[in-house]
Amino acid sequence: MKPLPRLSRPRGRCSRVRGFTLIEVLVALAIVAIALGAGAKAGGALTRNAERLTDMMAAQWCAENQISGMILAKQWPSVGDATFACEQGGRQYGGQLVVRPTPNPNFRRVDARILTETGEPLLVLSTILGRR
Repeated sequence: MKPLPRLSRPRGRCSRVRGFTLIEVLVALAIVAIALGAGAKAGGALTRNAERLTDMMAAQWCAENQISGMILAKQWPSVGDATFACEQGGRQYGGQLVVRPTPNPNFRRVDARILTETGEPLLVLSTILGRR
C-alpha cells in the first residue's frame, strides 16, 4: 500500500491564526472606561443645569407676580422692605420686596429678591414704578 502524500504548507503565508493581545484588549477597555466616565460627567452637568434653569424660571415667575401685583394695585409703594412667600412648581420660595427712593421723587425703585428654601439668593428682578 502506498503511503498518502503529505500536505505541505504554502510558503510565505503564516498559518497561525492571530487575535488581539491582552495589552490591546486592556487599552481598548481603558479607552471605553474613559469615554463612559466623561459621558456620565456630562450627563450630570446637564441634569444640574436643567434643575438650575427650572429654579430660575420659577423664581422669575414669583418676582414678576409680586411686581405685577404692585402695578395692578395702583398704589404708591412706601419705601421699605417686605417679605413674601411664593409657591411655584411645587417648591416654596421666600422673597423680599425692597422699595427705595430715586433721585426723581415721582419714581421708586422696586427690587424683588427671591431666595431658595435654604435662604440663598436666587434671583433679583428690578423695576421702576412711577407715581400715578
